[in-house]
Amino acid sequence: MMVRFNIKAYLDDRALTIYRVSKVSGYGYTTIHRSFNKVQTTATSLNLRDLDALARAQHMEMWQVLRELEHHYLNDEDESEQNN
Repeated sequence: MMVRFNIKAYLDDRALTIYRVSKVSGYGYTTIHRSFNKVQTTATSLNLRDLDALARAQHMEMWQVLRELEHHYLNDEDESEQNN
């Protein structure tokens, strides 16, 4: 099972843009844009690069971002699978 987070909601709630995340983190815009805008679902899977980019953009540690995502931005479908 792959855990998915709603990255778009996370970005919106923190007034972050993909451009800002890529600029502050040092990762390329195209790389971050592709990762955060996958078309297969409204949520997107997260890799370490994405987690690092989000953390750097907010001057946080990766574990802090991950904890926030786990507590507030899990895709509902994945939560229901975990409860079964």
